[in-house]
Amino acid sequence: MKTFSFLAILGLVGCLAVAWGGPSDSGVPNGGPLAKATFAGGCFWCMEPPYDKLEGVISTTSGYTGGQKANPTYEEVSAGITGHAEAVQVLYDPTKISYAKLLDVFWRNIDPTTPDRQFCDVGLQYRTGIFYHNDEQKQLAEQSKQAVGQSKTFPEPIVTPITAATEFFPAEEYHQDFYQKNPFRYKFYRYGCGRDARLAELWGEA
Repeated sequence: MKTFSFLAILGLVGCLAVAWGGPSDSGVPNGGPLAKATFAGGCFWCMEPPYDKLEGVISTTSGYTGGQKANPTYEEVSAGITGHAEAVQVLYDPTKISYAKLLDVFWRNIDPTTPDRQFCDVGLQYRTGIFYHNDEQKQLAEQSKQAVGQSKTFPEPIVTPITAATEFFPAEEYHQDFYQKNPFRYKFYRYGCGRDARLAELWGEA
């Protein structure tokens, strides 16, 4: 469940990945030229916009991954009983945008120092995470995490885990592109949760 005060104010029913079936060892769905990347950064509503605006990104899908229950509902995930994290899966053209760039965008849209929490949302379901789809993604993710740790002086250590991708379950349709469907509620939630203020504090960006 999201922070209760925001549920009461907004009546929120959710706040991350792409639905074309199970994980692919190659990272390329259906044998095509496109690739996928999966990231958990707390509220999946908030992780779609940074990727949607990038050239080379085909689509983003909010969903659930990293847990034990097949086909979980939002209510189950938000209750913290499935082991899943809210996540976003990015379908992209690797000839137009690199996985390294997607990683860079990921880091700058999360707080990598808080375990099982992002901003006002608390619980395992709001943990951060990089879910790699092949060995190259794993290596690049580890390198980027090391680089972030060396370039940024955070008061706490980076705790974002890097793990192999497991099955990804798309979230309910009303969660997809929520920032476009419900811009007022999205902006109010994002501001009230303190996301942008904390990101500016961490990364020095507005």
